[in-house]
Amino acid sequence: MYFLFISGAEIFFILFIVVMVFGADKIPSIAKGLGKGMRQLRDATDDIKREIQKSAEKQGIDTDFTKDIRNELNEVKKNVDEVTGSIKRSSK
Repeated sequence: MYFLFISGAEIFFILFIVVMVFGADKIPSIAKGLGKGMRQLRDATDDIKREIQKSAEKQGIDTDFTKDIRNELNEVKKNVDEVTGSIKRSSK
């Protein structure tokens, strides 16, 4: 099993080193701090997105083009899945 191109043994080794360096009693506080930091980062990016959308709406810029792009991407994915599905079936 690979997670971000790291095997299970490598993850275990990294966790072992973290426990050895910081100690088992400090790991929950470190995880809590990382969680708070990630939450603040996500909130900041959401705020930036909202500000960009608000300013675009004030200036009359159409922001629905992202929906059009997403629909086109979904259509392309569907077509690729249809082609690869037939290839996978014929190769067996």
